[in-house]
Amino acid sequence: MVKELILEHTRDVADFPEPGVQFKDLTPLFAAPEAFRSVVSDIGSRYRGTVDVVVGIEARGFILAAPVAMAMDLPFVPVRKAGKLPGPTLRQEYSLEYGTATIEVHSDSLRAGQRVLLLDDVLATGGTAAAAASLIQRTGAKVAAIEMLMELGFLDGRAKLAEYDVNCLVLV
Repeated sequence: MVKELILEHTRDVADFPEPGVQFKDLTPLFAAPEAFRSVVSDIGSRYRGTVDVVVGIEARGFILAAPVAMAMDLPFVPVRKAGKLPGPTLRQEYSLEYGTATIEVHSDSLRAGQRVLLLDDVLATGGTAAAAASLIQRTGAKVAAIEMLMELGFLDGRAKLAEYDVNCLVLV
């Protein structure tokens, strides 16, 4: 049922952000309260009691991770693009198709031994998720699971996450 809700509320946008790319836009899901609530409830119920904190990757991962954390009565921790978090941070650079990028997490936001659920909307090349997982491990916390709403299987991003428990609700 959740898979169908996600597919029903996903819009394909041709040539975004560049020509030749078929972008999977999940904003219709986020704008449909009942469908979005069902997805959040599904994720929360599957991980309840197995994780201590929920981490979301900027930007659409925030939209998903914050309500999941609230539903589970757990802390939410953001992983952001470089330069967006005040105070001491840990940084991780990673490769993109067209260069490099850097993400950060507050250095005191996770503790050694905490079990983390890492959330984002779409698994594409896997670079951002792998970098976020690396940041989490550097804090001493453990990536208990990585959850994505959708996986673009043809990009083989899962290969970069082979050491983690990865679940994607929809494979396209």
